Amino acid sequence: MSYVGKNIRKIRTVKKLSQAAFAELFGLARPSVGAYEEGRSEPKMETLIQIAQHFGLSVDLLLTKELTVNELYHFDIFQKEATPVPATKPAALADQQANVTPFVPADRLLEYIVQHHNTAFLDALMPLTFPHTLGPVTRAFEIVGAEMQHQQQGLRHQDVILCQRVELAAPTLRVQRIYAFVTQSKLLVRRLAERISTTHLKLRADNPDYGSEEFALDQALEIWEVKAVFTTHLRPPSRIEDRVLRLERQVEELLARLDG
Repeated sequence: MSYVGKNIRKIRTVKKLSQAAFAELFGLARPSVGAYEEGRSEPKMETLIQIAQHFGLSVDLLLTKELTVNELYHFDIFQKEATPVPATKPAALADQQANVTPFVPADRLLEYIVQHHNTAFLDALMPLTFPHTLGPVTRAFEIVGAEMQHQQQGLRHQDVILCQRVELAAPTLRVQRIYAFVTQSKLLVRRLAERISTTHLKLRADNPDYGSEEFALDQALEIWEVKAVFTTHLRPPSRIEDRVLRLERQVEELLARLDG
């Protein structure tokens, strides 16, 4: 059951917005807002994300829980206080935290999209510690789908990728590298095939069943370069490894015969 209609009505009441005023905020028709509130239809995901982002809410909460007035006021206070400028940390503590990476599991991706700029939200994500020297601004994302898997190689479903931030203002991107693009609706993990212009890229999936696509940089909320992958899938042995295993078995059999 979705609570989005009830929550939209409650948000309007708390914010003292008419249906027309609410519709204007998000480029909607006024009857659409009425339909949402009466449960006759639901907003598209893009609209849900815009509503959640505008009012400082979680998409999950907007959909799955009837918000109270107190909770709405709490979110307002949370937004107004914003994030304080952190005090300078001791060098030893900074070094200790350099390898700690916030982890974004698949079931929290939409929430991350809405609150990716919110330091308090990021601090509340599960921290993972990796052996790396990438610096403090890193993310770990859970892969969904098999677009970047070819045969037994590549990124598999539920693998975790460790990423380093690429500056959005002037991104340095290299052909054939894999990047994770956080957009308004999804996490797009692709290999850079070609830089078409200063504003557009050609991306491709490693899985040949998926074609290449053109991507406009202004769609990206964040860009991350994939630096490592962590998987629970066993990699099949290479030909050399297979030969070594056969030799080891033959040696074991020979020793067993000599002992007998």
